[in-house]
Amino acid sequence: MLALTVGHEVIGKVVKTGPKVTTLKVGDLAGVGAQVYACLECQNCKNDNENYCPHQISTYGDPYPDGYIAQGGFASHIRCHEYFAFPIPDSIPAHEAAPMLCAGITTYSPLVRANVGPGKTVGVVGIGGLGHFALLWASALGAEVYALSHTANKEQDALSLGAKHFVNTTEKDWAKPLAFKFDFILNCADRTDKFNMADYFSTLKVNGHFHNVGLPDAPLPQLKAQDFAGNGCYIGSSHIGSRPEMLNMLKLAANMKLKPIIETLPVSEAGCKEGVEKVNENKVRYRFTLVDFDKAFPNRS
Repeated sequence: MLALTVGHEVIGKVVKTGPKVTTLKVGDLAGVGAQVYACLECQNCKNDNENYCPHQISTYGDPYPDGYIAQGGFASHIRCHEYFAFPIPDSIPAHEAAPMLCAGITTYSPLVRANVGPGKTVGVVGIGGLGHFALLWASALGAEVYALSHTANKEQDALSLGAKHFVNTTEKDWAKPLAFKFDFILNCADRTDKFNMADYFSTLKVNGHFHNVGLPDAPLPQLKAQDFAGNGCYIGSSHIGSRPEMLNMLKLAANMKLKPIIETLPVSEAGCKEGVEKVNENKVRYRFTLVDFDKAFPNRS
């Protein structure tokens, strides 16, 4: 039995707009990420933090005020508020733009909020669907980028994506040469529950940040306040990003011709089955995009 496959990185042509829509027109290529609604009136929304709105609605599985459950975007059509539909630059192919709308923004937002750029040293932990985007963004923003992975055969991919250094975290004492090295670590791995956190914390500069966007199902390792005292470091997390960040990310990708590593599958029962199975088997390099919607939905308009 396979789970329901629901989309939260959605690309399509605009076929209809409401009378008050100003940011898109019929025929435009647009994208929808993991959020389709916020109140746009609370303090968070008014400060470009609508991704933390207490009334937010995710693209699938969340109820609207009238009780309707958001169904995602692996379908013939999707409807959402214009604030959460983003114009896709002509120079970004649709199958590459799609995963930027969740995996991309999830990694871009914390990097720019940490003021990552020239003069900063960044470690990216976990080189997968999230982490490979993090390498692209951190390098494009001008930082000195290290890829930290327990998979040695990902080194060439990491370097091609912008990392200047590759660290195999399965090697004994891997962290010792990196003491007080990083201004910011972006943890994109989903097995943080297995980490020796002291090793990672030791690589942070004074007041450095260990930031989690990989979200494991298991609890984080047990920590004490003393674990942060050696360098005054911090640990935190974040949730996707804001509309201004999304637009800036897409502009950066277009202007610098940044290309993620994407595999495509047809949006069909067989394609979805193959995708779910390969994700479970960790055989994705590094993100799947479902394509061939016109074949699956030939009569849509």
